[in-house]
Amino acid sequence: MIKDKLTLQLYLDADKFALGINRRFPRPFVDSIWRYERTLRYYEYHKNVGNKVRKLLFALILTILGKRLGFSISGNCFGPGLRINHYGLLIVNAKARIGKWCDIHQGVNIAENGYYDDQGCAISDVPQIGNFCFIGPGAKIFGNCQIGDVVCIGANAVVNKDCPSNHTAYGNPLQIHSNKRDIMSIATIDFEKQFMDKYPEYKELLMKL
Repeated sequence: MIKDKLTLQLYLDADKFALGINRRFPRPFVDSIWRYERTLRYYEYHKNVGNKVRKLLFALILTILGKRLGFSISGNCFGPGLRINHYGLLIVNAKARIGKWCDIHQGVNIAENGYYDDQGCAISDVPQIGNFCFIGPGAKIFGNCQIGDVVCIGANAVVNKDCPSNHTAYGNPLQIHSNKRDIMSIATIDFEKQFMDKYPEYKELLMKL
């Protein structure tokens, strides 16, 4: 969670690194996804520090950009190093939590499963997703499921149960297999090492997240 300017800068630099961008600022009409992610991070910062005026300003900009791109993402859902690959439908429930270095594609829906218990009380189950996860196009993740670290979720997968770390989840009905030797999972972890080599000043802070 972004609560100070150093953490804000870490999130901004990590997101830019994950997107493979070297420019200092987004280009007009070109870097729309990067601009959305930057706005999301500034919104999270001002929301968390209690700056109501700037929070509302960035919330407005975030809503406008989100409608253009098809994104609906609430603040404080994603850790640093978010990579949104394409514009298109992308919905993330406000209560969902996704760790650092998430690689996510279009058509993904991370949603709650709402129901009433025996006493008539409303219950809302929302996925919790770990670090270094890849979420393929069209994947649907919902309900009370815990997704571990270094998990690859395949295209169009429907995930409604737990998936342990270092596994691949795919298909409908869901199938889960180990990916400990998978090249993608190894490369994702190396990604953080490359970032820390480039930005050594964030190493201690990043390891705490």
